[in-house]
Order: sequence, then structure tokens, then C-alpha cells
Amino acid sequence: MNSIKKIVILGGGTSGWIAAAMLAAHVRRDLCSIELIESDDIGAVGVGESTIPPVVRLITSLGIDEEDFIRETQACYKLGIKFVDWRHRNQSYFHPYGAIGQRIGSQDFYQCWLKATMAGESYPLQDFSPCSVMAAQGRFFLPSQSMNTPIGGAGYAIHLDAKLVAAYLRRYAEARGVTRSEGNYVAVERRDNGFISALVLADGRKIEGDFFIDCSGFRALLIDGAMAAGFEDWSHYLPCDRAIVVKTEAAGSRMPYTTATARKAGWSWRIPLRNATGHGYVYSSRFCTDADAKTTLLSNLDAPRINDPRLISFTAGRRLEFWKNNCLALGLSGGFVEPLESTAIHLITRGMDYFLRFFPDLECDPSLRREYSRRMGADYEEVRDFILLHYCTSERSDSDFWRWCQTMPLPDSLRERIELFKAHGIVREEHDELFRSTSWQSVFEGMGIRPAKYSPRVDNIELAQITEKLALARSAILNMVKILPTHDEYLDHRFGER
Repeated sequence: MNSIKKIVILGGGTSGWIAAAMLAAHVRRDLCSIELIESDDIGAVGVGESTIPPVVRLITSLGIDEEDFIRETQACYKLGIKFVDWRHRNQSYFHPYGAIGQRIGSQDFYQCWLKATMAGESYPLQDFSPCSVMAAQGRFFLPSQSMNTPIGGAGYAIHLDAKLVAAYLRRYAEARGVTRSEGNYVAVERRDNGFISALVLADGRKIEGDFFIDCSGFRALLIDGAMAAGFEDWSHYLPCDRAIVVKTEAAGSRMPYTTATARKAGWSWRIPLRNATGHGYVYSSRFCTDADAKTTLLSNLDAPRINDPRLISFTAGRRLEFWKNNCLALGLSGGFVEPLESTAIHLITRGMDYFLRFFPDLECDPSLRREYSRRMGADYEEVRDFILLHYCTSERSDSDFWRWCQTMPLPDSLRERIELFKAHGIVREEHDELFRSTSWQSVFEGMGIRPAKYSPRVDNIELAQITEKLALARSAILNMVKILPTHDEYLDHRFGER
């Protein structure tokens, strides 16, 4: 085997240290060394405080104690996302994690619920989601400690401090043999075949390697600057290109969910941590000035801020090639889709999962590279379409931004999903997709889109049987959630705070 003996990661932050940690956990150090280059002079974006359930699997796969990780990263638990004012003003809905209902007989729960709803029953869909019911009451309990109960199908993610996560994973990776070098990248040296042979730093040092992972953020120093891998711009789909972010002191109860509130030219987030609250306003510079965005953000804070607002500019889109020659793009260097559904850390982890699955030798066979880029491209497009769904289905027309959203162009992939759901209540699910049917159903229902008909097979079950099952399931979830601790009480009990 013509094996890779050394992997070099350019850039630290969340993406760099996730890459280093996953390599350290899954690649033997005596067979392949790992070196990460970062500069204290270059600040990480460090905003990604909200995650989705796969982050829990990442922690487990690294052999990290979840309780220790949550304690050290000042994390809270997250049951989903509350969307405020998206369909129209003064209306909200919830996108939960985990299950919504259980099959009735051999029939899909959603189709059974749809039949009952069309017959006049008025049970909201989210009454059958353990996460939605817990979130509405500000309560939390680990599903793993509640198996075979009405809330056993719940899922959860984590709100965390991204900079503390990077520091935690750095300690993890260095303890397993990863070398960190301080320095500023200036150039690459190449082999005759165009592969990178070394990174040249500002002080003249050359860091040689067999494979290089670009975690340099939006600058994309290797995949774009050196390899010219190309970029597919999605600004015509996703017009938001700015974010202003700030942290405040912790205020009131720490609710177990992210809040995403639609604004005049975009949307704002509120993310509770144990020691602070993260806020941000994502907006389109075509419809809003930076000054107006800053005013909007600061006027909606609910506690004193503890740092100065920071502006981040971005372009929505993704690399045409995520892996070119012996260079892999990860995190922001690979692409960016606004954080409405908290997918940034997942896409980093996904990129490393695929790389480990397709781990190459020195030749980096083109078929591996093409398949990697195809799969990562499909993941980014899935996230893009899911986020677009929130915008294109809005009924708001109170600003130029929202009027534009009503006529925005849609990719065929999303248009077909919408048509299929409207006609039959069916969600097209490809293998290994991130967003399952319950996620699509929650957003469709929240945005006022309901199928024209239910599956005829559901008529195999009598309506009375369905309504009885729904009533029992709804009551069981509600009665159990009532006796659970609040999110704050659970954190205090587990981590001894307050």
C-alpha cells in the first residue's frame, strides 16, 4: 500500500479541531501523523452555538463523556427550533427533534393524523412530539433515561460555546498525538502532478505532508486560493449575506430550544447558554443597511451585552469540488448555508465521516474524489432546500425582502418536494439524508401547507380507532411531561449550578 504518512490541517477553530479529533480517534498515530497549523493572529468565526442531534453521536464516537463535554463547553440542551413570525406576524411554530407519533397498526402516523384532521379532529401535529411538548413547557429529560415511555422517542442536540468546543477538542486531539504549530500560511509548494507537497509559512518554515485539509474558513486558502476548485454561488436562492452577532448576559429561564424570529430583512436568533445568551441577525444587504441591522439587533436584546457587535459577511453556496487532488475543503472553506437550521457543525462532521469512509492512499484516486464531492454536494443542497422552504412558503408581504421571497426562484429539487407533499402528504427521502419526514412535516404544517388528501390505505383503519389512539397518545405525552423537571432544574441537578 502506498499509504498516507502525514495529514496537515490548515486552520483551527471548530472545523480544524473536529477534523483533528476525528483523525486522532480513527487513524493510528504510528501509521499516520497529524499536524494542525493555526495562528493566534487570525480569529475564528466562532459563532456556531446551536447544533442538531448528530453532534451527540460525534461526542459518543470520540469516546468523550457527554456530561464532561457539556460542563466544559457551558452547554445547554436543545429540543428543536421555535420559529416566530415566519408564516405571518404574531404566529409561531416549532420544529422538533425525534419522533412525532407512532405508527397506528401498519399505517404511517402522519397519514393517520391527516385523515383524522380532515374528518374534523383538532389535535395539533406537535401535540404528538415529545420534544415539542417539553419545549412548550420549558422541561427536559434525557430520552436515553426514558426508554419505553411516552417521551422515549425524543431527540436532542446541544447549545454550546464554539470557542470552548474548539479548546476542548484541541486538548482531546493533542492528548492523542496531534501536533499543533503556530504560524501564518503564505503559499504552497507543489509536486509535478499538481498535488500539494508543503505549506510555506510567513517565517519561512515549510510544513510537508501527503494530504492537506483546508479549514481556513471563508478565505479558503488552499481549496480556492491554491487549487481553484470553483464555487457555486447560491445568492439567487438565499439572499442573506450578512450577520451581526453579539452575546448578552444570561436572562431568565434557559429554554431548551433556539428561537429564530423573522425580521424585516432576514431573521434573528436567540441561543441560551449556561453563562450567556447568543444573539445574531442574519440579513440581506440588498434590503437592509448594516447600521439598520445593528439597530434591529440591539433593540431586541433582553439583557446587557457582554461584548461588542461583530459583522460577518458571507456568500451562500458551495465548492464545485470539495476534494481536489490531495486537498479537502472542510467547514466554511467548503461552503456556507445560513445557520437557520444549525447545520454548520454537522456538515463539518459529515465531511470527515465521508473522508474516513473514502480514506485514500497517496494517489487520491479520482473516483474517490468525485464520489466525495458528489455526496457532500448533495448534503449541502439538501440543507439549502430545507432552509429555502422556510422562506418561499411565507405569507408575509410587509417588506421588500419578504415580497421578494414570494417570487424567489426555486431549485427543481425543492419544487418537486413541495408538489409531492401538497398532493399526497409524502416526503421524498433519499438514503442517509439529514432531515427526515418529521422535519419536513413540521415546517410544512407550521407554514400552513397541508396535503390535499391522505393515503387511501389509511382507510383500512376505522376513523374511530385512529381518533382513540390519537387521544391516548396525546394524553400520555402531556401527562408525563408535566412531571418532568424544568430545563433549568435539570441543569442544576446535573451540573450543580445556581
